[in-house]
Amino acid sequence: MSSPMSASNFLKALKNEGLTVVQVGDWRTHNRNHKGPWGPVHGVMLHHTVTKGTARTVEICRDGHPGLPGPLCHGVIAKDGRVHLVGYGRANHAGLGDDDVLRAVVAEKRLPSDNESNTDGNRHFYGFECENLGDGEDPWPAVQLEAVEKAAAALCRFHGWDAPSVIGHREWQPGKVDPRGFSMTGMRNRIHDRLK
Repeated sequence: MSSPMSASNFLKALKNEGLTVVQVGDWRTHNRNHKGPWGPVHGVMLHHTVTKGTARTVEICRDGHPGLPGPLCHGVIAKDGRVHLVGYGRANHAGLGDDDVLRAVVAEKRLPSDNESNTDGNRHFYGFECENLGDGEDPWPAVQLEAVEKAAAALCRFHGWDAPSVIGHREWQPGKVDPRGFSMTGMRNRIHDRLK
């Protein structure tokens, strides 16, 4: 269990991991904290955006849409590997998920199947949206996958977590399929190796 890092430490951790970071507007104070608590944090959640074009993707993830106000994550990982910071604090990315999955993340154990939605994930997870159509055909450039690995590892390194603290939205909330196009087990292996 960890308190969320400060926005400055978040930025520093990403840069220290070798990422190119783009700061978007008032990202440090753009959040949904008025809707509920932010923290304690237990892990990192990965998503795909179902969008095309970095500028539009960043705009949607920052502002949200009528049914779901932004920010929709903390950072957008673009196809070119840059990380665009769009919010910090509580963000509308995880939604309700499985409490058994959360317990496994906290214990850094193998994830059970997600079969219920009874726990507020927006409170407990950092979120990265990754620019991809999520159709299983849109490619994941090597530079983007490396940025996903580095971003997740940066937060794990700061909090003293290992790779089991990184999950996909599809592993948290029944019915979700993101991120589609790469293996979460393979990504966790990459993150584990980076942390070593």
